[in-house]
Amino acid sequence: MKRGRVKRLVFGSSGTIAGTVYGTIVVMATVTAGAHGKETDAGRLAVVVGVTSLVFWAAHVYSDALAESLERGRRLDLAELADVARRELSIPAAAVAPVAALVLGALGVLGVQTALWLAVGIGVATLGVQGARYAALEQLDRTATVAVIAVNLCLGLVIVGLKALLAH
Repeated sequence: MKRGRVKRLVFGSSGTIAGTVYGTIVVMATVTAGAHGKETDAGRLAVVVGVTSLVFWAAHVYSDALAESLERGRRLDLAELADVARRELSIPAAAVAPVAALVLGALGVLGVQTALWLAVGIGVATLGVQGARYAALEQLDRTATVAVIAVNLCLGLVIVGLKALLAH
């Protein structure tokens, strides 16, 4: 695999930032809403997070396909629909690492609370990284870069705050 393909697979492209941020927020909100303190079933929550991410991905594919059909004045063919689906893959991809953390909790490799916090922490880190990616692609100065990262982190920290509030 060429170096450019590996970099795009790991870090995404400029077109994946929005989907990654959106998918991460969906994942963090689902983890927060589905966590029930010490009674949390990490395996069940992993399934719920994964399915929720896929449902939101399908909804985005559907709505974007409708919009493109209207723009083009015709229905999309299968190849065009597949292209829309590929463009939106960053939404469910954002769930992979947090779901993996939850699965580790379900398998007993991690404690359930550790797995929950790890899943949320991965989300916060992802939001920070996506803010930095956006700033780099836009060639923002240091102040604007810090501001963009701070806004993304604030989104994540609000969700962390809700998790902490709901867990106690």
